Amino acid sequence: MSPITKGTAVIRTATIDDLSRVAEIERDSFGDPWPQRSFEEILRSGAAIFLIATVAETRAIAGYVIALTVADQAEVLNLAVAQSDRRQGLGGELLDAGISAVEARGAREVFLEVRESNKAALGLYGSRGFAALARRSRYYRNPVEDALVLRRAVER
Repeated sequence: MSPITKGTAVIRTATIDDLSRVAEIERDSFGDPWPQRSFEEILRSGAAIFLIATVAETRAIAGYVIALTVADQAEVLNLAVAQSDRRQGLGGELLDAGISAVEARGAREVFLEVRESNKAALGLYGSRGFAALARRSRYYRNPVEDALVLRRAVER
């Protein structure tokens, strides 16, 4: 993917050099964060869409999205924005870029899991047409909490 400037960010494909910052954002964002080696494995596999948002002025990494497409279905595996860069539209820009990328790979619907208590994420996903489909009891571990499974159709 060629870098695309969207609003306040430049969105591009992740590289190995990005992963220490990605892991730092992950640790600051989630109670049960993925280890850096998981990001390395995803990046090396080449199977997933792994996009980075950098702040347009500084090129500092501000967030990322990871999605996987299998046949005509996609799943957003992970999405996070650095705490200092939240509430500026970067999460929406990343989500939109991820949805466009899975659509280009043939996805007709996109799924994701979100903590039931994560009102900010639920607001973002709802604004992009995601709706609750199911609940996964005790899906999250730290703290223990149910996940809502959300789904949206990809417009063609």
